[in-house]
Amino acid sequence: MRLLLDQGLPRTTVARLTAAGHDAVHVGDIGHAAATDSAILELARTQDRVVVTLDADFHAEMALTGAARPSVIRIRIEGLRADALHDLLERVLTRCRADINAGALVSVEVQRIRLRRLPLTRATKRPT
Repeated sequence: MRLLLDQGLPRTTVARLTAAGHDAVHVGDIGHAAATDSAILELARTQDRVVVTLDADFHAEMALTGAARPSVIRIRIEGLRADALHDLLERVLTRCRADINAGALVSVEVQRIRLRRLPLTRATKRPT
């Protein structure tokens, strides 16, 4: 899967994800550390990547614009180190791959994963 990791997530996670067969980049490694959320979403859209972030604003922007792409995975667990983040993302990608490929907002908490298909409508919420 093609992933774009946002600021606040460990850059060293990229190496683990790449070793596991994903095409992963970190915004800080490609000159977009100070980019706006809109710019990051557009970059992900043009490069067909999934945004991985700690920031709730990405989900809000996707909801407000009614966009169908890119998929966004919001990690709602602070302080994850690279190994833990990699393991968590592997579980999420395995469990939600079809929905993420189709376009989805995924919110990951310690005890659950919430998923909504894009574009957002009242009927798109799916418990996982």
